[in-house]
Amino acid sequence: MSALDTILVVDDDEINRKVAGLFLQRMGWKTDQASSAFEALEQLQQHEYHCVLLDISMPGMSGIELCLHLRGNPRWHDLRLIAYTAHAMSDEQEAILQAGFDAIVTKPLTRDSLVAALATPAG
Repeated sequence: MSALDTILVVDDDEINRKVAGLFLQRMGWKTDQASSAFEALEQLQQHEYHCVLLDISMPGMSGIELCLHLRGNPRWHDLRLIAYTAHAMSDEQEAILQAGFDAIVTKPLTRDSLVAALATPAG
């Protein structure tokens, strides 16, 4: 399995990371996990990923802030980013997509919503 068969799951809530990881592993993906945007940045420096499933509301640096940082760096400009959030209102979703995310998955996570987000074309 190559690095591009791996998805980085970023969420400050351990249960949310485990649930997402289990869904992805059952779908055949390898997963790495990070509990903060800062930890995610460290892992992104060391590994390549197919995509990042990124929680929006995290202490320290939000998922939107990390998304903007990644989109501003040529190394990660084309990295597939999927927002993973409880913020389901349409105006909130529009702001998330405007920040540079490729797709949004709302919590609670379902297998179907994850499949749909992974199938959404990047950009």
